[in-house]
Amino acid sequence: MANNDFQFHSPVAPLIERLIQEKQAVGYKYQAGTEALARLDRFLASEGLAQCELPRPMVRKWLMKQSHESARNHQVRASTVRQLATFMLKNGCSADVPGPYLTAKGDNSFSPRIFTRVEIQRLIHAADQFEPSGHAPLRHLVMPEVFRLLYGCGFRLSEVLHLKVSDVDLDRGVLTVRETKFGKDRQIPPAVALVQRLQQFAAKFGRRPAGAYFFPTLHGGPWAMTTVYHNYRQLLLRSGIPHGGRARGPRVHDLRHTFAVHRLLRWYREGADLNAKLPVLAAYLGHQSVEGTQHYLHLTAELFPEIAVRSNTAFGDVIPRRVAS
Repeated sequence: MANNDFQFHSPVAPLIERLIQEKQAVGYKYQAGTEALARLDRFLASEGLAQCELPRPMVRKWLMKQSHESARNHQVRASTVRQLATFMLKNGCSADVPGPYLTAKGDNSFSPRIFTRVEIQRLIHAADQFEPSGHAPLRHLVMPEVFRLLYGCGFRLSEVLHLKVSDVDLDRGVLTVRETKFGKDRQIPPAVALVQRLQQFAAKFGRRPAGAYFFPTLHGGPWAMTTVYHNYRQLLLRSGIPHGGRARGPRVHDLRHTFAVHRLLRWYREGADLNAKLPVLAAYLGHQSVEGTQHYLHLTAELFPEIAVRSNTAFGDVIPRRVAS
């Protein structure tokens, strides 16, 4: 249950826990929703909420768009609050249900930032220079390995943060991602050098329960994605990589895109048949189908135009043409 991982303390806490339980009971993982509700709970407590209600002024203040937040993430956060408010009304509590006009419209034209290998080296080097802080005394241990996994294996951030000790088989060198975005488990074999680093990381914590988080906070719970994002912004600054501002990236998720493009580029330079390799990449990334992975062929071709020409000559139209909208 998600409320084993998060503690809720505001007057709304009992209803938050019931909402999470109901979501999970019907089959939803509800990880992102639980994390958003935990942040909302902390906000309500800090605002001095005295009874089980969701007043409009607090809802409006909570829904103010953050400077680093994308339009999509803002909409997801608002949707979570909307679900809680509706749930509270059904249970006889006063709650303001925010309308859709309070969130910005998403921009579907966003193009991911594909880092160069030199930029990746600078980012990883900067992560290795992290020191423990008062708020994050384990940061210097956790962040270097988290960012190596994001780029080295193309993980989604939530997948890395929710790895349990039982999911990390360091003898076989295999990581198991449980109930991913599309509800399926998958096994990922990292490079040998990365497995060796994870072995050294695990040794620093000694023997731990199978259900413990592999990358724990000081209190044993999972790291919040927002905390990782703030560390990521520090890495960009220290690496001399500019950030475009609000919702313009580079995003943490762009490390996953970079992994996919770099992998395709390496296969291409090795002379591999990209048409045959695409299902392998799809399985590794946890995509439902090859169609979801073809996007990376477009990105690779746009960055390295000679690939489209030479690949199509050898294998036919491996890289599908974009359809005009």
